[in-house]
Amino acid sequence: MSHRIVIVGGGAGGLELATRLGRTLGKKGLAKIVLADANLTHIWKPLLHEVAAGSLNSTENELNYVAQAKWNHFEFQLGRMSGLDRKRKVIQLAATHDEDGRELVPARELAYDSLVLAVGSTTNDFGTEGAAQHCIFLDTREQAERFHRKLLSHYLRAHAQQNADDQISVAIVGAGATGVELAAELHHAAHELAAYGLDRIQPENMRITLIEAGPRVLPALPERISAPVHSTLEKLGVTVMTGAAVKEVTAEGLLTAQGEKIPASLKVWAAGIRAPALLKDLDGLESNRINQLVVRPTLQTTRDDDIFAFGDCAACPLGDGTDRNVPPRAQAAHQQASLLVKAFKLRLQGQPLPDYQYKDYGSLISLSSFSAVGNLMGNLMGSVKLEGWLARMFYISLYRMHQMALYGAFRTFLLMLSDRIGRSTDPRLKLH
Repeated sequence: MSHRIVIVGGGAGGLELATRLGRTLGKKGLAKIVLADANLTHIWKPLLHEVAAGSLNSTENELNYVAQAKWNHFEFQLGRMSGLDRKRKVIQLAATHDEDGRELVPARELAYDSLVLAVGSTTNDFGTEGAAQHCIFLDTREQAERFHRKLLSHYLRAHAQQNADDQISVAIVGAGATGVELAAELHHAAHELAAYGLDRIQPENMRITLIEAGPRVLPALPERISAPVHSTLEKLGVTVMTGAAVKEVTAEGLLTAQGEKIPASLKVWAAGIRAPALLKDLDGLESNRINQLVVRPTLQTTRDDDIFAFGDCAACPLGDGTDRNVPPRAQAAHQQASLLVKAFKLRLQGQPLPDYQYKDYGSLISLSSFSAVGNLMGNLMGSVKLEGWLARMFYISLYRMHQMALYGAFRTFLLMLSDRIGRSTDPRLKLH
């Protein structure tokens, strides 16, 4: 009987791992590859800010797990993981229901020989009063689409009313990559909505406030990157507040620790991450304060060699002589997925597993169609700063590389061609 590898989580890392293992071990019958996820489709998480602003139509950029499984020799199971029994080597999947509450797929168990947890992360509101009730998070496609519907409702309501309030205020908590990119994308959306005739709210009347508790935007990146981003955002009319921790969120807006009130009709929380609560004390596995599973450099969990974890849900040592962990970034998940493809081939042969070493290839931040900025890091060139059109092209290429890993070169080329043709026939912004 072939080795059974169960992967939980169809995000960028988990889906790439399932696809590549399916093409190699699964196709040759050396292992049975199973991917489990609570959704039927996948969308690249770094695109969710574009879905929220309406710049991207999520239905045209989603991947169907069932079809991907058929094309790449793995099995897909619909369901959200609800438990783990390490002694019996099974995971539990909760029942799945339709919109009317009827059971679609019953609760069940999946057996494994090797288990890989790649369930990603969710936004961490740090227990801030009112944040969960009044803010929208951008962890899922559904949340991004909900924000877009709310934004569009404001414009349609203003367009239909004779004496409408001609302003809309948006507050974004957290000036990391998601918050910064969302702010720029919303400014772009305001111009596009006005161009399509929804002009009771003029672009200058969309008041966007970006709030960061730290001393500068993009605190995880070098200051030589964050400084020009800060400057560009202010040129776009975005109000940037640094050193401002949010103490409370209400229906009317936000209150900072310094006592300043920020009125906002739409509120997004994009500050901090934590792994899903399910992972905390999951059948005795070691986890940290933000629910991440603690793993060794081989990406095996510290208390079970048959269970692996990677991506945002794993606390993997950086290996630089400090107690820091690998940062929760897309490039880390991609690197770790590549390592695990090699590791499982070795594991089936009974050979030692390789250690993961994080390689920082730099960061790129998109400011919608206005600009992009970032730095690329390599052995030959060191650290090279990029801005403007060239940085924008490199940023777009990151998504194409993700598509290449999932679809292959030829199908990715067809997708690029389709996108190019669609620009001349589709509206520049999703208007529904």
